[in-house]
Amino acid sequence: MDLAVLKKRVQSHLTDGLVTIVGSGLSVAEGIPGMGKLATHLIASVTPRVTVSSRATWDKIVDGLNAGVDLESILLAHPPDSSLESMIVAETTTLLGSAEAVVFERVFSGSLSLRFSKLLPHLLKSSSGIPVITTNYDRLLELAAEFCGLGVDTLFIGHRAGKLDVAKSRFNHCRGFVERKVDGRRRPTLDFAPHVRVLKPHGSFDWYQGPHGPIACAFSINHPRMIITPGLNKYRGGYDPPFDTHREAANREIDRASRYLIIGYGFNDEHLQTHLEPRLVEGKPAILITHSLSPKAIALVKKSPGLLAISSTPGAVGTIVTTFSDESTFPGIELWDVGSLVDEALTP
Repeated sequence: MDLAVLKKRVQSHLTDGLVTIVGSGLSVAEGIPGMGKLATHLIASVTPRVTVSSRATWDKIVDGLNAGVDLESILLAHPPDSSLESMIVAETTTLLGSAEAVVFERVFSGSLSLRFSKLLPHLLKSSSGIPVITTNYDRLLELAAEFCGLGVDTLFIGHRAGKLDVAKSRFNHCRGFVERKVDGRRRPTLDFAPHVRVLKPHGSFDWYQGPHGPIACAFSINHPRMIITPGLNKYRGGYDPPFDTHREAANREIDRASRYLIIGYGFNDEHLQTHLEPRLVEGKPAILITHSLSPKAIALVKKSPGLLAISSTPGAVGTIVTTFSDESTFPGIELWDVGSLVDEALTP
C-alpha cells in the first residue's frame, strides 16, 4: 500500500454509518495518565489505608502489579471487596481527575488544541448525532465537541442536577421543524442541531450516585462517583443504571454501524467486544489508530479482513499500516497520531 492509497482509504472511510470508538490511548496523548501510572499511584495511595479484612487481597494485587501484570488482569484474578473498590475509585478519580483539570485549563488558555476537536469537523453529521463510544471516564470528548460548536448528548438532561433520561436527552438538541421532501411530498420534520452522542459504559467523572438514583453534576460533590474500575466488579456493576443504559446503547450503535473508526483502544474490554469483535471478523470496514498495537489487537487484525491498523514505528518516527494480509511502513510520518492524520490525510 502506498501513501496516496492509504490517505484515500482514510478519507473514504469517514462517511455514512460510521461509529467512533475511543480508548484510553487518545486521553493519554492529551496528558491523562495511562493504566501503568494509575497502577503505580494506586500502590502508593491505597496501601497505607487498606483495612485488615482487605489486606490479603490487596497484597496479591500489589504483587501482581509489581510483577508487571496489567491492572485489568490482576483485578479480575483478585476482585476487591466493596471497601477496597471504593478506595480504588476515589484514587482513580484523584489521579485522572487532576490531570483532566490540567488539560481543561490548557484548552481554555489556548495552549492546547484537542486532537478530537481537529477530527470532528471531518465526521459526517446526522440528525441523530455523531455516535462516539468511549471506555474513558474523563470528559475530553465532551470538551472537544463543544469547542467545535457541537452539542453533546450523554443521555442525561441537565448539567448540575442531571437525570438519566434517554428520550428527553435527544430532544435537547431539537431546534424545531423544517419542511423536507419525504416520499415525494414536503412534510414537516424535526430539525436537530449538530451534536455528538457520547456513550460511556464505564461511567464518567461527572456521574454520581444520588439518594434517588444516578445524577450528572458538572462540579465535584460529596457523593460516590459512578465509574467502574477494571476487573470482575466491572461486569457486575455494568448491569446497573446508568452503565447498562449506555452499554446497551453502545451495543446497538455497534450492531447497526456500517464501519468503525477506533482510536487508542487495545481491545481489552469484553463489554464492547462481545458485539464489536464478531463484526470485525465478518469483515465490516474499520480503521484502528493507535500508538502501539496490543497483542489482542494484533491477533484481531490477522483475522479481520476489513480492519486496517495504523500504529507507530518502534524507536523511530514513522507509521506502520497492518492489514489482514499485509504490512507497510512509512518513515518520517506519524499518521498513528490523530492530529497528524487529520493534517496529512484530511486537510486540503
